[in-house]
Amino acid sequence: MKKVILYDTTLRDGAQGEGVSFSVEEKLKVAKKLDEIGIEYIEGGWPGANPKDAEFFQKLKELKLKHSKGVAFGSTRRAKNAAKEDENLKAIVRSGAPAAAIFGKSWDLHVTEALRISLEENLKLIGDSVDYLKSHKLEVFYDAEHFFDGYKANKEYAIKTLLAAEKAGADYMVLCDTNGGCLTSEIKSILEEVKKHIKIPLGIHAHNDSDMATANTIAAVEGGAVVVEGTINGFGERCGNANLCLVIPNLQLKLGIPCLVPAKLKELTVLSIFVAEIANITLPDNMPFVGYSAFAHKGGIHVDAVKKNPKTYEHTEPELVGNKRRVLISDQSGISNVLYKAMELNLDLGKDNPASKELLKKLKELENQGYNYEDAEASFELLMKKATKTHRTFFNLEEFRVLVESKKGKIVSEAIIKVRVKGVEEHTVAEGNGPVDALNNAIRKALERFYPSLTQVHLRDFKVRIVNPKAATQAICRVIIESSDGKAIWSTVGVSANLIEASWYALVDSIEYKLLKDGVK
Repeated sequence: MKKVILYDTTLRDGAQGEGVSFSVEEKLKVAKKLDEIGIEYIEGGWPGANPKDAEFFQKLKELKLKHSKGVAFGSTRRAKNAAKEDENLKAIVRSGAPAAAIFGKSWDLHVTEALRISLEENLKLIGDSVDYLKSHKLEVFYDAEHFFDGYKANKEYAIKTLLAAEKAGADYMVLCDTNGGCLTSEIKSILEEVKKHIKIPLGIHAHNDSDMATANTIAAVEGGAVVVEGTINGFGERCGNANLCLVIPNLQLKLGIPCLVPAKLKELTVLSIFVAEIANITLPDNMPFVGYSAFAHKGGIHVDAVKKNPKTYEHTEPELVGNKRRVLISDQSGISNVLYKAMELNLDLGKDNPASKELLKKLKELENQGYNYEDAEASFELLMKKATKTHRTFFNLEEFRVLVESKKGKIVSEAIIKVRVKGVEEHTVAEGNGPVDALNNAIRKALERFYPSLTQVHLRDFKVRIVNPKAATQAICRVIIESSDGKAIWSTVGVSANLIEASWYALVDSIEYKLLKDGVK
């Protein structure tokens, strides 16, 4: 059975995305996770471009990767240098990486306008550079930059650039849609033409400027590409790169092409969240396969059908990629939504049970007051547990006070809190970046010695919405807090005319949800 080679460039091309930045330690954490899930090649950076990437490759040796190979990235030699004197190529060799990826010009426009050298000289650059790296026993990926645009402009020359790399000993030939402007039909037809000339394995490197990177990557594999390059969550310059979190399940689940062993495929959603957390990037909820809303159902008719057979409204099983089905609760919910949530939680709520109808009535009342459980499923789960007497209280608030004052022109927030935990009164004080952050720090300070797993939790997002804006300063506030422990994400809600009180309700729900999920006694 055909199998693809997975090549991840999150730490290099992904790091070029706006707002994405990794420290050396963060890059090492991501590399370790990629190795654990089964990615064959990890492009770690450009050691000739900056000291951070050079340091990364030195420390990568200490990780002793079990599955993956590190890849050092760079370009072909400069026109004025011999390959053995080119600092970029020498840095790749010094990195100690077992594999190298170098890009060269495939588009005659770039050769004459960007490099300002002859077309023949560019072929020498490519051949010399690959030959130099092979002489140092490296496995070489040749990235044909702008290949598809180059092919459309001058296909004879574009093919010559590939032949130059192949003749010099390149192990893999990766065709790049660098500007991300190609259509799927173009990718597949051009790749099939290239196969007539090139004997070494072909690969695809697609950018997403036309929102086609995933489709183009899959089309390339269908056309014969073996190497699949992309990034976790589609991070990358401009509109990003092909998203491996989408490419992998499409290839494996839809085309039957092995990418990861099934047990590792089930870790894909966790990997997506992990990399997003490291990069401090909030992912779109509607990302296919691994997104928070990828398998979410809201309409009562949809929910009733999914309850009978998930295939009615789902293209694949969420568990295969480590995600889960979600039934949203809102004022549009029917009894089916409530019963489905009860079934998920193993709660005894039959269709004719008065408690289920009472819960639905309560839900609609609360939403009328400003609550929104569609965006706060964790809070709704707690509401259901309270309604069925299966909820557990982990601590009791006795009092809190939040102070905001100006000290030497700087605004300082401080929270003082008194809670009772396991029969013990805890009285703590903490400062924060704003009153809600101070309150969060104070409650965490009080609880973490009793419940150590709370150290894993951090707030990912904090949203405030005014429910009735015409009430001006007396308006009702809805606070949605999104939390994560690095493995899962959950949202909670609080509503009050007082912003701090609304935030407190959401914070408490977040903490209680985590402890209930962990089975804390």
